[in-house]
Amino acid sequence: MIRGTVIIGLEVCKGCELCISACPQESLGLSTHINLNGYKYAELIKDNCTGCINCAIICPESAITVYRQPKPARKTTPAEVTG
Repeated sequence: MIRGTVIIGLEVCKGCELCISACPQESLGLSTHINLNGYKYAELIKDNCTGCINCAIICPESAITVYRQPKPARKTTPAEVTG
């Protein structure tokens, strides 16, 4: 399974919740805390992000950066090596 994570600019986020709705994994939620601008902000609430980037694409403030872990190297069998 492909794994990813997000970094959210807490002071940039205005809590519009568009990213929460766009996340197919339901990885994001709205914080109970308030940032310096007076907004509740989005945060990663589950460790099941796949790095699909839907949240970053829809964010009107560009407050989200998505990181995707590289795919694991494919294991080769002896038959593939000798060809």
